[in-house]
Amino acid sequence: MLNHASGGDASVFDNGLPLQPTDWVRDGELANLLTTRHSAGLTGLPVRPAIDNLVLEAHGPDGGGATMEEMVARTERGLLLTCLWYIREVDPATLLLTGLTRDGVYLVEDGEVKGAVNNFRFNESPVDLLSRITEAGRTERCLPREWGDYFTRAAMPPVRVADFNMSSVSQAS
Repeated sequence: MLNHASGGDASVFDNGLPLQPTDWVRDGELANLLTTRHSAGLTGLPVRPAIDNLVLEAHGPDGGGATMEEMVARTERGLLLTCLWYIREVDPATLLLTGLTRDGVYLVEDGEVKGAVNNFRFNESPVDLLSRITEAGRTERCLPREWGDYFTRAAMPPVRVADFNMSSVSQAS
């Protein structure tokens, strides 16, 4: 990833660093932190620059092999979210984020998509959210909408999350 300016999480002096696959989270635990040459020197951590792809793979008893359709079929009642948008940091200490659902929020009852519902504002910490995932499906290539300039190549599984915090109804369309 080419840095055009230095900031808190990137440095122009990191341009040209060799990139390698990095496990940020492994086996449910934080494995690495993003570090520039400077922050690595201060902390003694290995240099781990930002890279322009993001892949999340589930490894569990079933290998994370369910399709989204199979996961929906096992859903008694819930919301199917197809896109999160306008994601902004609220609290950096807990990584609390806020954002909106967009382009498809559907009510699922008794294993069937019953229809479209309104958009919502949400407040969630991805760190906390990881502890509430009850099922992860098959990893598929996808298009990041919100941070597409930073992650031009992504692959994610559908996930079932208990008690996802929808804080209010949104008028976004």
